[in-house]
Amino acid sequence: MEFSKIATDMNTRIENDEQMTVDVELDNGVTVTCAIIIVLTVNEKDYIVLLPLDKNGQNNDGNVWFYEFIYHGEEEDPELGYISDDAEYEAVSEAFNLYLDDVEFDEIVELPEEGLDGEDD
Repeated sequence: MEFSKIATDMNTRIENDEQMTVDVELDNGVTVTCAIIIVLTVNEKDYIVLLPLDKNGQNNDGNVWFYEFIYHGEEEDPELGYISDDAEYEAVSEAFNLYLDDVEFDEIVELPEEGLDGEDD
């Protein structure tokens, strides 16, 4: 999975335990605080995966939201763009599923420590 420089920078901050949230205003005027899970690059565009949180900072249903991540530089706040195209949404969803598969694989498989030659003693 390849990531743009912007996605890589954001994901590095997330991986370094920098708790990042964003407030999303819904069409009905309600504002929902969301934890940022990852920024993905799909077809040369960046997308953000958000985990909506309740008033206690929890998410009990496991649903995530996908938005286009529009970055204008360090001088301005990034924007979130609505994904209206079904094929585009499916591509982002598939990329997120691949990311989850990679994360689960990394947690299951313990890679040998450096310096081991792979031979049994």
